[in-house]
Amino acid sequence: MTGSTSTPKTVLITGTSTGIGLAAAVAAAQAGWHTVATMRDTSRATALIDAAREAGVADRVQVERMDVTDAASVTACVEQVVAQHGRLDAVVNNAGAGFAGTLEQQDGMTAVRASMEVNYFGVVEVTRAALPHLRASGGRLITVTSVGGAVGQPFNEAYCAAKFAVEGFMESLAPVAATVGVQVSLVEPGAVTSEFVANQQEVIARLMADAGPYAPALKAYIERTIASYGTSPQTSAEAAAPLVALLDVERMPLRVQTSDWARTFVATKLTDLDGSAVQAMTSAWLVG
Repeated sequence: MTGSTSTPKTVLITGTSTGIGLAAAVAAAQAGWHTVATMRDTSRATALIDAAREAGVADRVQVERMDVTDAASVTACVEQVVAQHGRLDAVVNNAGAGFAGTLEQQDGMTAVRASMEVNYFGVVEVTRAALPHLRASGGRLITVTSVGGAVGQPFNEAYCAAKFAVEGFMESLAPVAATVGVQVSLVEPGAVTSEFVANQQEVIARLMADAGPYAPALKAYIERTIASYGTSPQTSAEAAAPLVALLDVERMPLRVQTSDWARTFVATKLTDLDGSAVQAMTSAWLVG
């Protein structure tokens, strides 16, 4: 238990300006960890600082700048944290960005590559920088993916591809990291309320304007997605709770889903050897 030591353990969490990252940073501090909360633009730290203050843990939340798509930024931040605290006991790869639209709707490959940069290569870059320090502490590496890292979803090809890549990377790394004392875990949330904000109407309008022959399927998918937000979403705090619990369990599992809904959804894929069950499920989303 972290609180049993005179010096709190240090966890670095990426992408903490909003959503799961913000909630995880506050909850980790409440659990006794010194939390280094990173974000690309620290001018957006107000919500996190206010939440930490309200929770009574402002003294255990340290905001630092890190752009996960910039190797120099990642290295500088990790090295600074270790120099300040003498250790790095855990890293939570949470930074990421949603991306909707099918391939023909995109203007070239720029947007697809950008999604891969932040959602996959950013995770790899942070992991690369942190691993020597996690080896030294016998630490743990936790990465937030998505149920979209297990089940490919319509109009989310680029996003799911990046999350699939993260899942494959971490599943492959886990046994290797274990030989040097580092535990690896993946956290798979489903829908989270903070991710579906008012400005989605602008995004939807743009997608529909560019949909061309995919318009009927996209319209059905959007309607189904909006309807599902009335039944399955978690709050950011609910999704962050299983993640933060991993920081103090004796042995982390490789995968943790953050809700019963997410467990059922992912199980569809893991028991679907020929892919027919997933295809039947997701194809039904495209019919009005």
